Amino acid sequence: MTVLADSEIRRLSGYQEAPLIYPFDEALLNPASYDLTLGPNLMLEVRDQPELMRIDISDRTKDEPYLLLPGEFCLAESVERFNLPDRFGAISAQFVLKSSRARSGLNHLLAGWCDPGWNGSVLTLELKNERRYHPLSLYPGMRVGQMVFFKMSRDPAVSYAKSGHYNNHLTVMPSAI
Repeated sequence: MTVLADSEIRRLSGYQEAPLIYPFDEALLNPASYDLTLGPNLMLEVRDQPELMRIDISDRTKDEPYLLLPGEFCLAESVERFNLPDRFGAISAQFVLKSSRARSGLNHLLAGWCDPGWNGSVLTLELKNERRYHPLSLYPGMRVGQMVFFKMSRDPAVSYAKSGHYNNHLTVMPSAI
């Protein structure tokens, strides 16, 4: 596998039918990755119900953020949607947390692998505040992580488009299992 450079990420995101990243913002492009921004929906654990509760933080800002409490876990979403080609040069991707977020105490639970054929979806993020005493700020548009794209050595025998559970999701999603 080969990591895609900025010029290739830009080129693949310019396709009209199925851009690699939508919306694409040149300011979020790095030499070997693309920054992801936090979307307006979270899912949080609530004491009296086993399902995660959906909340909207679209009214939150950097100055008035949603506060993720110490030890608290949430599912979040990226603003960006993705279309990973599964043939003619298949592409996979890996989400990694921005180091500045990790240094502040935010953790991502390492479920960020994206197979070729994952299409039409925002990325659901599994976030946790690892701090013991202080909350962490979350707000829409916050740069939370980055996506690294990989060119596969060959096309997969079975595409995620056929075998996966999380295609065409336009908001944060709980486990499909």
